[in-house]
Amino acid sequence: MRTTCPKPCSVLGVDVGSKRIGIAGCDPLGITITQLPAICRGNFSTDLKTFKNHCSIRLVKGLIVGIPLDSTGLPTKQSIKCQKYGEKLAQALQLPLALINEHSTSWEAGEVYNLKGDRSGRLDSAAAALFIEQWLREGPELKPV
Repeated sequence: MRTTCPKPCSVLGVDVGSKRIGIAGCDPLGITITQLPAICRGNFSTDLKTFKNHCSIRLVKGLIVGIPLDSTGLPTKQSIKCQKYGEKLAQALQLPLALINEHSTSWEAGEVYNLKGDRSGRLDSAAAALFIEQWLREGPELKPV
């Protein structure tokens, strides 16, 4: 069982979906988590430009990507796609990466932020904010890709 939390730093939480990518950012001290506008998913190079802009403005030091494992903690087709996208993004941005089990975070974000059924991207970014909260509490440490 993990007893130490990762060292806080400016990170982006990323909720990879087939139509949108939810994004949230954390300040360098791990105190404030901000939901950012979701990206309408395009080709990777278009997505990358948006991420580069966020990383530059926010002085991002790492990425936290949600991986939707099933209820028993096993990978799903979608979790494999999310992991591959996260690794590709981290490599392109030259940032370390932490993968978080995001099982039920969209449901939790819908409940917590009253966003059930949202299709605007706000739900996706709220889920990304929950990834950061989980990472700050439980880790894992950011690792180079």
